Amino acid sequence: MQYVGQLNKMLGSVDQDAKVRYSLLLGNEQIALHDLLDAELSLSLNGMIHCVACSRPIKKSFQQGYCFPCTQALAQCDICIVRPELCHHRHGTCREPTWAEKHCMQSHYVYLANASGLKVGITRGSNIPNRWIDQGAAEALPIFEVKNRYLSGLVEVLFKTEVADKTNWRKMLQGEPEPIDLLAARDLILSKLDLKPLQSEFGAEALTYLDNAKVLQFRYPVLRYPTTIKKAEFDEQGILKAKLLGIKGQYLLLDKGVINVRNLAGHHLSLASSDV
Repeated sequence: MQYVGQLNKMLGSVDQDAKVRYSLLLGNEQIALHDLLDAELSLSLNGMIHCVACSRPIKKSFQQGYCFPCTQALAQCDICIVRPELCHHRHGTCREPTWAEKHCMQSHYVYLANASGLKVGITRGSNIPNRWIDQGAAEALPIFEVKNRYLSGLVEVLFKTEVADKTNWRKMLQGEPEPIDLLAARDLILSKLDLKPLQSEFGAEALTYLDNAKVLQFRYPVLRYPTTIKKAEFDEQGILKAKLLGIKGQYLLLDKGVINVRNLAGHHLSLASSDV
């Protein structure tokens, strides 16, 4: 069987045993990738790309699937999405105030995670646990619930004085990280930070400490991790044939290299396998 459609990011879910399961989105189809582990896949790009926001046909995508005009017009493509402390909604200059009310002016969480080592991050409450699955985190711990994205960014900036805010994706794809006592790490970091200025400015109720939060763990569908990380390449005809060895974060681990699915968002892809 063969599936054909416009590619989007993978959907991840986690069961009661902490096992992560993935579905690949091709058009309206959801393909259970965990059922294809160890199968030989044939992936083919036909050269068509459509913007993931406005659907216009484009020759080149930007910021993981958008056309250039959308990167300049949409709030979800603004710099404050990756650096929320730069949010300018309060100044009346947000690109899309209605979108921001739905996505940014909502409860966010500041968390610690371990994907390639200890890191701090933020996410909307509605994006838990998907945010951690997308990052390939082996474990995660929410620390604060705050009233909006801007405030979560300010708290994250404080945390970044003590801990990294980036995942080393190459290290993440080479194996499971060394376990970290996230509760102890949280307590140590908090002992070094002064949150009182933020509480005074925004109000104590705007920042809730989740002292009873538990560490969440994730087990990814990987048969074998690569010893060397390299990008899997499509040939001149846009075809790649390789065995699926695992899925982690938004990456397919193949015997011929790795693919970041988000980098192909908006591309039209066909997927065939004797096991599909």
